[in-house]
Amino acid sequence: MTAPADHDAYLATRPADQRAALAHLRGVIRDAAPGAAEVISYGIPAFRLGPRGKVIAGYAGMEAHCGLYFFEGDLVARFADRLSGYSTDKGTIRFSPQAPLPDALVHEMIAARLARIA
Repeated sequence: MTAPADHDAYLATRPADQRAALAHLRGVIRDAAPGAAEVISYGIPAFRLGPRGKVIAGYAGMEAHCGLYFFEGDLVARFADRLSGYSTDKGTIRFSPQAPLPDALVHEMIAARLARIA
């Protein structure tokens, strides 16, 4: 599978419900990290600080869920009390288009990631 050229190309490959949920998440991340560049990292849409900076977060749609990915080992664990309704792993939060992540929580997690990077 060839990596998509950009976020729009990636979103065009997803089913309509995922495309809508992920497009919304994209906007929330963009609002939370103004100035971050949209890139493709590890084959998924992601946001990076500066041309050679660290990846802040990425998102993707899988067959049975959507995911928000943080490239930081303990970030998801630091928010575990607020993620009890979602399936999580070390750097991953899985959600369905019908039960997306709260915008305010995504903002807080992105802020925490940006603070760690700084």
